[in-house]
Amino acid sequence: MTMQEQSVLVVKVGGGEGNRIEPVLDDLADLWHAGRRWVLVHGGSARTNEVATALGHPPQFITSPSGFTSRRTDRQTALIFTMVYAGEMNKTIVEGLHARGVNAVGLSGADGRVLEGERKKAIRAVVNGRRLIIRDDYTGTITRVNSSLLHLLLNAGYAPVLCPPAISQEHELINVDGDRAAAALAAALSAKTLVLLTGAPGLLRFPDDPASRIATLPLAALDDAMNTYAQGRMRIKLLAAREALEGGVQRVIIAASNAAHPVRQALAGDGTVISRWGRQEEETHEHSATANEHRA
Repeated sequence: MTMQEQSVLVVKVGGGEGNRIEPVLDDLADLWHAGRRWVLVHGGSARTNEVATALGHPPQFITSPSGFTSRRTDRQTALIFTMVYAGEMNKTIVEGLHARGVNAVGLSGADGRVLEGERKKAIRAVVNGRRLIIRDDYTGTITRVNSSLLHLLLNAGYAPVLCPPAISQEHELINVDGDRAAAALAAALSAKTLVLLTGAPGLLRFPDDPASRIATLPLAALDDAMNTYAQGRMRIKLLAAREALEGGVQRVIIAASNAAHPVRQALAGDGTVISRWGRQEEETHEHSATANEHRA
């Protein structure tokens, strides 16, 4: 059976403070050796901030009128971002997977046009209460995924490790959000499950109380949760979850990267499980999907 005929698991691990990569790689290596095929997407925001500051071009962040925060990406920032994400972070993860016996291949979204997007002509931002238009930014939205290249690698026994940047339709490096990139990949690969690993144990009703984790959430309640409970980066994760589900993914799990077995625990429901179904139907499907994940 080829990889096109199997369900590929897509896992995204954040690169902000509070994330841990080693237990994620341990879990992914175990799954790979058990025959489970996956695609890993990673971030690198904290390290990018450090390097940008050391190079005398400190990071800037902007907030959209709808309340989403993103990295201000001028051309110099795009080059620093690429150097850290596609260089240091990507190859260190590839190194770690090889040490665990997994034949990993590291790619940025620009390589082979795995992630192609449209560069935003202008960005609306709110700065000190004023609405501004920014035009010299290198950020974009994914419009196409080269899934055939990923299937080619998977069918040949390679484990793809992906990260931003993407490539624009005008052949420019562009910064795209990692969670939304993972959602686009999961939809394009017809993945049943997308796992988003972060520094939090899931979506929390109260940001400082891990015990307030919301265990399950239907697609119909996402907008309300985004506007009521989610703060900071969690809002973008919920946006990515909605895009993945609307693209055909059956469930998205937001869970902690610093758990003992982060991927396996997430697949077992130890996080916030978001699906297209109502609660009772969701629980039935969730049990079946989790059992299938463990058998794979």
